[in-house]
Formats: sequence, C-alpha cells, structure tokens
Amino acid sequence: MIDEEKLEILTESAKYDVSCSSSGSRRTNKSGGIGNGSVGGICHSFTPDGRCISLLKILMSNECLYDCEYCPNRRSADVPRARLTPDEVCELVINFYKRNYIEGLFLSSAVFDSPDKTMELLTETVVKLRKVYNFNGYIHLKGIPHADGAIVMKAAKTVDRMSYNVELPSEQSLKLLAPQKTKQSLLLPMKSLNEAIQYDKLNKIRHGKVLPAGQTTQMIIGASPESDGRILKLSEALYRNMNLKRVYYSSYIPVVKSSKLPDVGAGLLREHRLYQADWLIRYYGFSVNEICDEQENLPQEYDPKCAWALRNMHLFPVEINTAPLETLLRVPGIGAKSAYRITEARKFSKLDFDNLAKMRIVLKRAKHFITCKGKFYGSDSFAQVKTALLIAGSNEVNEQLTMFSETSTALSALTGEI
Repeated sequence: MIDEEKLEILTESAKYDVSCSSSGSRRTNKSGGIGNGSVGGICHSFTPDGRCISLLKILMSNECLYDCEYCPNRRSADVPRARLTPDEVCELVINFYKRNYIEGLFLSSAVFDSPDKTMELLTETVVKLRKVYNFNGYIHLKGIPHADGAIVMKAAKTVDRMSYNVELPSEQSLKLLAPQKTKQSLLLPMKSLNEAIQYDKLNKIRHGKVLPAGQTTQMIIGASPESDGRILKLSEALYRNMNLKRVYYSSYIPVVKSSKLPDVGAGLLREHRLYQADWLIRYYGFSVNEICDEQENLPQEYDPKCAWALRNMHLFPVEINTAPLETLLRVPGIGAKSAYRITEARKFSKLDFDNLAKMRIVLKRAKHFITCKGKFYGSDSFAQVKTALLIAGSNEVNEQLTMFSETSTALSALTGEI
C-alpha cells in the first residue's frame, strides 16, 4: 500500500508539466486486458492547478541529480523527497482505474541515480503495466535526456505518447538555467523517435507501433528573455522536422527563488496569445513571419489573427461567396470549421449575413472584413475597426480550460475558431 504522504508529494511535484493532454491513441488493445486508450476514452481538459483530467499525473521520483534554476524539484531545493517502485506505480494505476478515478497515465520522473537508471525503471513500469497487469489504457511517458536510445525505443513501443520537454527556447538559456541539459540531449531522441514513427507509417505496421499517439513537448514562457517570435520559430521548426502533435506553452511561475530568474511570472495572457498563434500555424496556413517578427512579442490587445488583418487591410473586404478557402481562413471571426462549412453551403445558394449568423460566424469581428452578395456592413474607418476588435477581444477570459467552462471563449479555444 502506497503511503498517502508519498503520493501527495509525487502528484504535487508533477503538476507543473502541462504537456500531458491526450488526443487518444490507435494502439491495438490486448485481448482480456482492462482499459482503453482510444480517442473517445480520454478527457482532454486541464484543471486550474495544471492537472490533466482523467489521467493519473505522477512522478516516479522527485529526487533529482540536476539543478535547473526554474524547477521546484531541483537538487538544491529544500523539499520533501519520495520515490515509487515500478510495482507501486502499476498497482496505483490499476486500483485507480478500477475505481473509475482515471482512464490513463502520465508518468514522469526527476533524474535520480543516472539518466539510464531512471529511464530503465520508467520503462520497466510501463512494460509491466502492459504485460503483467494487462492495462490497455492510454500511457504518456516523459523521456529522460541523456538516456540510452535502446531503452527509450523499448519504452516507445509500449506507450502511446512520449514527450521530451525543450523547456527553454534557446541553447544559451539552457546553459544558464539548466546546464545539465543540452539542445542535442533533447532533439536527438525526438528525431530518432520521429524516424521510427515514420518508418512504421511507411511500412504500414499495425501491431507494436512506435508511439501511435505521437510526441509532444513543452516550453516555459518568461523564464528566459526570448521573444514570442523566436519561440514560435522554434515551434514551427519542431512541427516541420519532428512532426510533433503539440507544443505546449507554460507561463513561468516564480515558485522558486533565483537571481537568474525574473521576480514575476509571464502571465496567462502571453501564454494564451502563443496558443492562438500556434493554432494559426498548424491549421490556418500562416507562417511565423506573417504573425510576428522574430524579435517581437505578440500584441496583447488583439489576438494574432486580428493583428495580422489590421496590418493587411488592403486585402479586405473579401466576398464570402467567392473567396477561396485559404482566404476565408484568414478572416477574423471565421474559424477552420466555419470556413469549410461556408465553402460547402455556397455550392447550393448564395450566402448572406443571416446565413453566416446561423453558422455561428463571429460577425462582430468578421463584418469588417467581408461582403455578402456585394453588401458591406462593417466600418470604413480604420480607427473604428481597431476599436471594435479591441472591445471584442476584451471579453476574452485568459485561463486554463476546464471541463466546466460555459463561456463562448472556452468554446472558441476548444474548437480553434478565431
């Protein structure tokens, strides 16, 4: 039986890693096992303190060899320490699952003894869960920098998703704040795992696939001086070269004191703007250069799409009944799903503003950038357009999403409609 105090220490220590949301997995279930890692079986939401709903989020140990300045579990921190054995983790997962507390596991660890030893025990844990405890549920495992590649690959063939957290956006900041980590210790295993994933896809391997739910990473925002433009450039490169499922942005919170760190956090608004820009890169066809200069931060007043539109008013208005899909995706207030819906609906009849309202297009933004059947209901004054967008943006609630959000902002963030 696991000591309650030990459990509290290791779950509390894990809450600062936000890269554990799940989009489900297509891993083949083992006959006679328990649990299911499919898309419909996993919740995707965060609670306000950083826990991912429905996944047991825990560290195997918070005893760390490293002394990263920003980490509450760093070697020099005066905090209670605890460690679990592979069997203790397995029993905890199975007991929690049988009580309907969880549907999956996010397992990470501080680096104790050595990187190889830590990765070996993490791998032993997930292999036992699958083969001894017959657990079919979703498993996300945190990779350990500097660990042997063979151990990492064994784990990757067992779990659904892995993440190597980049943490800081430049090698210079890594050297200053996390000297035991290097750019290569993070990017090389990500590259190897991506190559294995692509090999499985090319050869249409169905059983024993490497990471069927892919890879993610996390960056801490505001602990180091890099601009939003530079952060987004790195994210764009990771999506292109590593085929990551998600890059997570975690606003720096000053939970530990250090002369090398800022005294105040970056704030949720900056984190929120980065997620909006990230969405534009992945689903709307924007490049980082269009959204933000590499040396600049994203504007606080407007979301990145509105800011781009204001800089490019010469491209608007566009006719809703004839504009191509890639143009509709760039109109503020028209999200990805809405743009596809418009292109389908206009095959049957010409659309007007009433039709757009029924499609839930955000007309308080979109009307300044579109015409319907040649009619324009927006403002001709650039200053008035800026004011209208500013007022619309002021109603946004910059907070982590929960399952119980009832605001339209929460719906927008969930669907990507910006």
